[in-house]
Amino acid sequence: MKLICLTFLLFLSLMANAQNNFKASQIKFERVENAYQEKWETLQKFIKSAGYGKEISMVINAYKVEGKLEIWLKSKADKNYSLFRVYDFCAHSGTLGPKVIEGDKQTPEGFYFINVFNPMSSFHLSLGVNYPNSVDLARTGIDRKPGGEIYIHGNCVTVGCIPLTDDKIKEVYVLAVEAKNSGQEKIPVNIYPFKMTEENVKKYKTKFPAQLGFWKTLQSGYLAFEKNKNLADIKEVKGKYVVK
Repeated sequence: MKLICLTFLLFLSLMANAQNNFKASQIKFERVENAYQEKWETLQKFIKSAGYGKEISMVINAYKVEGKLEIWLKSKADKNYSLFRVYDFCAHSGTLGPKVIEGDKQTPEGFYFINVFNPMSSFHLSLGVNYPNSVDLARTGIDRKPGGEIYIHGNCVTVGCIPLTDDKIKEVYVLAVEAKNSGQEKIPVNIYPFKMTEENVKKYKTKFPAQLGFWKTLQSGYLAFEKNKNLADIKEVKGKYVVK
């Protein structure tokens, strides 16, 4: 029993060190270090005043029509997220509807998570999104390329990504580093065509009728988050999102 307890404590210690090492490894890069020097003191004050504590969890919601990227935070002790910051896209690409194939210049729509932290990006700083997932691959089909390398990044240019100004990506990047350093393995990135109210769905389905079935599944996730201020249980099942 003692051996089991010691092994478990060692595992927890290694996990804590790995988290702390992530921030330490990121801040070695000049752009990340500069972002912390410029942004972290102010962000910390707002985090403290909002009562989140030192360890945060983070959700990113993005809306293509509105051109808005929302940052939702909560402390580890909290059950529900609250809105912390809203940033404007500084450029747009494509139209409504999900990304389907390489080169279509579409910004994806769906439920994703951050899978890359790039402190040496060609677009200042960038956070990679795990497109394509299994839903995207099913949509693209066999023997066609779905494309990839979708990021939230700086530098205000895009061919399918979510671009912010260099000034704003510094804040988003620092917050993402803090969330990962607090132990959040997957930071959700939910990309919607628009704020998915019934009114908006009715408005846009006329012009994009082929997307209605897909949008209804996204709307289920959107409405669950709006109601509960927490993530729904979202699975990828046979090429579709299933929201519980």
